[in-house]
Amino acid sequence: MNQQADAEDNVEDPVARLFLGTSRDRLHQCREKIEHCLGQLEDQQIWWRADPSSNSIGNLLLHLAGNLRQWIVAGVGGADDVRDRPREFAERGPIPRAELFAQFSQAIDEAADTLTNTLPSQLPTPKRVQGFEVNNLSAVYDSVAHLSGHTQEIVFMTRLQLGDRYRFHWTPGPEHGAA
Repeated sequence: MNQQADAEDNVEDPVARLFLGTSRDRLHQCREKIEHCLGQLEDQQIWWRADPSSNSIGNLLLHLAGNLRQWIVAGVGGADDVRDRPREFAERGPIPRAELFAQFSQAIDEAADTLTNTLPSQLPTPKRVQGFEVNNLSAVYDSVAHLSGHTQEIVFMTRLQLGDRYRFHWTPGPEHGAA
C-alpha cells in the first residue's frame, strides 16, 4: 500500500463508519428476532413447509448463513468462498434447533467481525460476488437487506404456525405512540 492510501485509511469517514456500525447492529438485531422465534418453535416446526416447493425456516437459516459468508466474509473480507447454495435449499432436516442456530449465529459473528475490520476506504473497492459486479458497500448493503427481509419472513412463518400463541418480540408502549 502506498503512503496516500495509508493516510486515507487513517482519515475518519463518519458516514462510512456509521454505515458499517449500523450494518453490524442490524446483523445483531436480526439474530435476536430470529432467536426469539426459534425459542417458540419445536424442531419439527422449524422444518415445516407450507408446500413442497416452499422453504422452511431451517432452510432460510442455512441460506442466510451461506449468503453472509459469501457476500460479507468472503466478498468483503477476502476469505475463501466455500458456499454450496443448492445444499442450503435441499436440506430437509431436522437439524436440531440449537445446532442450526449456532451455525447461523457463527455466520452473524463472522460477518460482524468482517465489518469491524473493514476500513472506510475499502467500501468502494470493486468485487465479483456470486457472479455479480459489485463494490464492498453494495455487497454489505445487499446482504444486510437480504437478512432483514428473510428475518421478517421467519417472523411471519412463526406467527403463521403459532397463531394466537405467538409472543411478540416487542410491542409499542404509550411512549411509542400506542393507544
